[in-house]
Amino acid sequence: MADNVVAGRAGNEAGNEAGNEAGNGPGRRFEGRVALVTGASRGIGLAIAHRIVAEGGRVVITGRSAGTLQEAVAGLAPDRALGIAGKADDAGHRADAIGQTIERFGRLDHLVNNAGINPAYGPLAELDTGVARKILEVNVIAALEWTREAVAAAAPSGAPLRSIVNMASVAGTASGPNIAFYGVSKAALINLTVQLADELAPTTRVNALAPAVVKTRLARALYEGREEEAAAAYPLRRLGVPDDVAGPAAFLLSDDAAWVTGQTLLVDGGASVRTAL
Repeated sequence: MADNVVAGRAGNEAGNEAGNEAGNGPGRRFEGRVALVTGASRGIGLAIAHRIVAEGGRVVITGRSAGTLQEAVAGLAPDRALGIAGKADDAGHRADAIGQTIERFGRLDHLVNNAGINPAYGPLAELDTGVARKILEVNVIAALEWTREAVAAAAPSGAPLRSIVNMASVAGTASGPNIAFYGVSKAALINLTVQLADELAPTTRVNALAPAVVKTRLARALYEGREEEAAAAYPLRRLGVPDDVAGPAAFLLSDDAAWVTGQTLLVDGGASVRTAL
């Protein structure tokens, strides 16, 4: 096995902060199923992976750092996890990850396009065009490519890809100061979700989640040093944590959402119920 592949081999340990409470899931909705979750070495992606494993599934997670993936799979159940390092927008990495999924587990039932970046912070007038292109490549184009390649790879196994969840953001639904182009990319991902849901029906369901601020490394600039102030904007009076997103993701992936496709679910602590006057 290639050096960039990390096989799950540890016991059912607590893992890291993302997914520690994943065992509180409603049942065994992923028994016999296999999911691939991109950008899942930590944070929201890892919380989703923990939830899938806790509900009987097997999971392949990707991320840019082999070392971080090593730590991530150590917190997942034995023989149920595989980590593959690489960049989400790299064609070779996608082919390797999907190929290793089929080789190791014999099937691919669910895909979570969670990998995303936001290297730009500031007004659009100051945005470097090359950075803007990179954001679109990772947050939108790569999600399309993962989807197309996963659908094609799953079909020959006799168990076509059942469902996809794309990780959008509330930034894709409204103006977001200083993260405007990230919002542009997530708005595109929301529309991509709608288009794919139509084209891939009835075999594959495609939905999206749009979280507000979740306490992850990616979002630190939005709350670090001012968390209480940031949380005051939410009716539930706190920021999100990765497990807050893992539960809705598991629902949309599972057969509990068998008649749901093309939808974007806001996971925002109630922020969207408020309107500016």
